[in-house]
Amino acid sequence: MHRLAALLLFALLCPLLSHAQSDARVVGKQAIQDLLARDEYMMYISDHFTGIHYAEAAAGYGALKFAREADQQALTDALLGRYREVPGTDGLLDDDHVDANVYGILPIERYFAGDKAALSEGLALADDQWQDPLPSGLTRQARYWIDDVWMVAALQVQAYRATGEPLYLHHAALLTHDYLQKLQQANGLFHHGPEAPFYWSRGNGWVAAGLAELLSELPETHLLYPAIAEGYQSMMAALLNYQAEDGMWRQLIDDPDAWKETSGTAMFGFAMSVGIKRGLLPAKPYQAAVDRAWQSLGGYINEQGQLTDVCVGTGQSRDADYYLTRPRTTGDLHGQAPLLWFAAERL
Repeated sequence: MHRLAALLLFALLCPLLSHAQSDARVVGKQAIQDLLARDEYMMYISDHFTGIHYAEAAAGYGALKFAREADQQALTDALLGRYREVPGTDGLLDDDHVDANVYGILPIERYFAGDKAALSEGLALADDQWQDPLPSGLTRQARYWIDDVWMVAALQVQAYRATGEPLYLHHAALLTHDYLQKLQQANGLFHHGPEAPFYWSRGNGWVAAGLAELLSELPETHLLYPAIAEGYQSMMAALLNYQAEDGMWRQLIDDPDAWKETSGTAMFGFAMSVGIKRGLLPAKPYQAAVDRAWQSLGGYINEQGQLTDVCVGTGQSRDADYYLTRPRTTGDLHGQAPLLWFAAERL
């Protein structure tokens, strides 16, 4: 009798599960097709680094990962074609900046997709990050911007995934732990920076996604695992508390009057999904929060697979209105990248 009841329940749930998976497949494919349709690459031009933009690298990484997880070989081949020769990558080792080195996640993901020659390029950028480290043992590229938690951890974790070398994980853990100790606030969230005492959505999103990437691989036996896991859980609990009823998070996370922002929402949904799978978060209530975030984001995706209401690139400010009045864009790779990460986790 119990077996019959279980079979009936499974039969009832199958259409719902298939629908949820189908949604992620459709969204991921649309986002990849939009990426492939772009004639140009997103470039980064500043006084410290000029080259391929980290958001392009993050989107390419997410697209290749999604295509691999979804077993979409045609999309994988097309993406390998797009990223085989990328302008603005020749002098990345000379730039010696976290925004330059993070590009290494993309050639390593190309390696996983079958482009074996790409691995050396990615590992060179990962190794360069820890050449001549600081006396503390951290990379000289540490600047104590909260974005670095993802920028550094994602690259070092990718290098570990490709080689199995524990030192890469230790590098990521060392920096992440130090940033948690110095930058995480008592409520579990992160100020945008020392000149910006506000909980900006995407800034916190980079932290959440970086923690998720690291904890997806870091063994529980690692000396720093307990503290990093605790910092992650504290952040997720705070985010759960501030999630809007429809599943979104706001441009300033703790401001109930702030507009709902999509890139941060996608990052938080991704980070919670990883935590549930890793056993770091209980399915109840976090799975419901993840599902609400995914369903709500669906209302912000246009017919081209582009995410709307993505905050433009944002520097630090002491004025809350600066954040609340930031322009919103559609299809910006700062939003497309985490949308692809989230979709891959939904498969």
